[in-house]
Amino acid sequence: MERYAWKGAIVPGKLEEYIKRHNEIWPEMKEVLAAAGIRNYTIWNVGNELFGYYECDSVEEAGRIQAESPVVARWDEYMKDILIMEKDPVTGAQPLLRQVFQFGC
Repeated sequence: MERYAWKGAIVPGKLEEYIKRHNEIWPEMKEVLAAAGIRNYTIWNVGNELFGYYECDSVEEAGRIQAESPVVARWDEYMKDILIMEKDPVTGAQPLLRQVFQFGC
């Protein structure tokens, strides 16, 4: 199992819309995430900041499947008016955060 963490920000005043859109996540988006082997996906918020975390068999493979998905491209377009995300120019994904501590399994 590998872990992936990302950070982002909400456009000021758009947190409730962000939550609403995730509460109504498209079934086809869930299918892409499952096909990418993503599990235990959680997103936290403080102020306008977001922190996301998921587990998968391969971060590289999960990233490739998402990058090639027209559903993910549509989701990104749908979210761009409320979400501020830095993207890696090579992978198109959020830059991988470096793990600096872990307790337990």
